[in-house]
Amino acid sequence: MKTIIFSYGLFLTGLLNVLAQPYSIGHKLITFVDASRSNRNISTEIYYPAYTNGDNVPIASGQFPVLIFGHGFLMSWDAYKNFWDTLVPLGYIMAFPKTEGSISPNHLEFGKDLRFLNEQFKIENNNPSSFFYQKISIKSSLMGHSMGGGASFLAADSYTNFTTLVNFAAANTNPSSIQAAKNVTRPLLMFIGQNDGVTPPANHQIPMFDSCSSPCKTRVTILGGGHCYFANNNFNCSFGESTTTPQPTITRAEQQRRMFYILKPYLNYMLKGSLADSVIFFSNLQNNVEINYVRQCNITTEINEHSIITNESIIYPSPFSNYIISKEEGFLIVYDLMGKVLFNNYVKKNEKINALEWYTGIYVMRLNNKRLMLIKSKE
Repeated sequence: MKTIIFSYGLFLTGLLNVLAQPYSIGHKLITFVDASRSNRNISTEIYYPAYTNGDNVPIASGQFPVLIFGHGFLMSWDAYKNFWDTLVPLGYIMAFPKTEGSISPNHLEFGKDLRFLNEQFKIENNNPSSFFYQKISIKSSLMGHSMGGGASFLAADSYTNFTTLVNFAAANTNPSSIQAAKNVTRPLLMFIGQNDGVTPPANHQIPMFDSCSSPCKTRVTILGGGHCYFANNNFNCSFGESTTTPQPTITRAEQQRRMFYILKPYLNYMLKGSLADSVIFFSNLQNNVEINYVRQCNITTEINEHSIITNESIIYPSPFSNYIISKEEGFLIVYDLMGKVLFNNYVKKNEKINALEWYTGIYVMRLNNKRLMLIKSKE
């Protein structure tokens, strides 16, 4: 199965590269006001898909997922140009709050800023006077690096109105992001630098990951990677890292290449429902000597079982669109590739199961201890 997925993934990677039509990058600075926190001003740098590059240029047609990104300690938003240069052309809006940049930041308020912006963009989508009116997808991600990575856990604490949590070299915060992770229930993708001496993984990211209550979480360790190399060069971060051990043993460009190799297909599947990218994501995880990964999902045991059926149609049709039919009576469980349970119930022989609301993609199904993969296609 791994070989099949890998080969199919390579084919789809090439196909997507051919068909890709990247957007230009527009930029806008907006100061939002959170009335619930004494009219707190949240100055936010926003990069969005456009047809021409520039400040305040018209936004492109369509609706786009929003990525809310928290910066690191004493790091400016512009250190993350590598992120918007890579992701905005793919059809994402990126928002960088500029708050809590002092020597004594308030981590909790920063986490609240990330959560506020996630809600605010949903409001902007429904506001006819907003620049982003009807431009915002219902799907979004809370993200962050270092301090911002820890703050992303604070933002996600007991909060579910977003699609996935993604962070990079996350630092334990005050209040503790390790404790906050216990109340995080959305899918998590965590990136770690193996040689991170600033926030050693054993004391920061790994306890957060282990504490996280998400039913589907993935931890990717970039071999030889460091703390600051997830971002572009920043004096404060680089100086701090230079005083720690161990040091990165790969270049910044190499670390970022490895990161985006995993991140891009993950976001495209989670936030855009791309079937091709779901295959590529798993292939890039499983067939990769440049990283180590840990994946804990409801779906993991189902996918890793050797008993997955490839030539027996106990459930049909395949591919399916609006429904599936069971040839046997018993308990049927249906997962998507990110571990979400779509169906879990007793079914009768030849019973028709409604799949109309399921996204286009690959699904793993278990019926009477038999496992198979089916594809949902467009009608």
